[in-house]
Amino acid sequence: MHSVLRKVSRRAAMAGLRIPMPCDRTIVPRSPFTAAGSFVSPSRCFAAAASPSFANENQEVVIVGGGNSAGYAARALVEHGMANKKLCIVTKETYAPYERPALTKGYLFPLDKKPARLPGFHTCVGSGGERQTADWYKEKGIEILYEDPVTKIDPGKQTLTTTSGKLLKYGSLIIATGSTSTRFPEKIGGDLPGVHYIRDVADADSLISSWERTKKVVVVGGGYIGMEVAAAAVGWNLDTTIVFPENHLMQRLFTPSLASKYEQFYQDRGVKFVKGLSIKNLEAGSDGRVSAVKLEDGSLLEADTVVVGIGAKPAISPFEMLETNPKVGGIQVDGHFRTKIPGIYAIGDVAAFPLKIYDRITRVEHVDHARRSAQHCVKSLLNPSETYDYLPYFYSRVFEYEGSSRKIWWQFFGDNVGETVEVGNFNPKVATFWINSGRLKGVFLESGSPEEFEILPRLARNQPLVDRSKLENASSVEEALEILKKSLPN
Repeated sequence: MHSVLRKVSRRAAMAGLRIPMPCDRTIVPRSPFTAAGSFVSPSRCFAAAASPSFANENQEVVIVGGGNSAGYAARALVEHGMANKKLCIVTKETYAPYERPALTKGYLFPLDKKPARLPGFHTCVGSGGERQTADWYKEKGIEILYEDPVTKIDPGKQTLTTTSGKLLKYGSLIIATGSTSTRFPEKIGGDLPGVHYIRDVADADSLISSWERTKKVVVVGGGYIGMEVAAAAVGWNLDTTIVFPENHLMQRLFTPSLASKYEQFYQDRGVKFVKGLSIKNLEAGSDGRVSAVKLEDGSLLEADTVVVGIGAKPAISPFEMLETNPKVGGIQVDGHFRTKIPGIYAIGDVAAFPLKIYDRITRVEHVDHARRSAQHCVKSLLNPSETYDYLPYFYSRVFEYEGSSRKIWWQFFGDNVGETVEVGNFNPKVATFWINSGRLKGVFLESGSPEEFEILPRLARNQPLVDRSKLENASSVEEALEILKKSLPN
């Protein structure tokens, strides 16, 4: 019998699963999956479950992290019958998983303009799914340990230790710890009262509390967070300045021409820009709160509130013993989100994964990847067949609060490499197309119709040969998209 089990264990290990030797002569898998990848209903008699020293009742699958990926992974496990009395989520969050992008969008709307609040944006409403409140998890038999992040892992014993000292047991482990905001050092004022970073509900609540008594806000960073926070500040009628060291907004994605249109849009609404300068330090007033931002050229920007949005870093602690990727950061996984240790997976922001379509390793900090990686990981737990084939996708929606004269909503698919063709005058539409070696690589569209947005991923994935001159001569975004649609295979 033991020789049979050893063969099963070897096959399971090849699939990334962990199956222990039996306890009390009973053959019971620690993971809820057989070597063939099919789901079984484990008995609670195996040694780990019999021990009273473990704080979690549900031990077959443990998810570490409570963000988007955790919520979508939980939904997928429920759909496959793999959650009830089997799944435990352990998180530093106070709330059940929610759609984190709302924190810099609808959550920051002025209080009289119907801001988003929980439970309105729990996962998985962002993709049209069911609202998974805390009661939903209870009804599905899912155990959640709140406000108790994991601080230690023992892969050999398949145990986790939390901040409070709880010892948890797992069969299969999914790491969904996401990323953390990059902060300014304390020595330059990064922790002064009035300086804000947004990563969770408490952060957003703290910012809103500051805004209620703020006159001047400085937003540091010209990326997603900077653009979205500044748009919300306009709705609060705050004196708003965005400062960043790059030459234009969203430099990692936008072309200079495209960025200039958005910058003008913000400026028309009173937002000021300080570009090409880094921060030297944040200065405190007599009350100890932040009072100004000092730039590298010595100039000062007065501020009652400072919001820092200068990027994020993968939250790999305490999983440093797993293989990490030195180039893109994060925990290295394969096309099934398996780490180098069998039975341990990583998804979402924290995962460095093979980007199949462009044949490179990448890490993506975006809600779309968080959702899709979670769903694919669960499929891999069942049957690791097809590898993850992600198409990069980014979007933003701002100025959507009541009374706004115009809403901004753009989407991008693909890879922003090669030469560009811009079509449209931003009234309201504008499109940018990236062409490399005659093939379409990336597509960007502002204020498209549902039908126009729908065609973008198909264009980016197919990478058709395009006639650049025809695109350059297109009189409208609609005409340009029609030209590209004709280049697609039937």
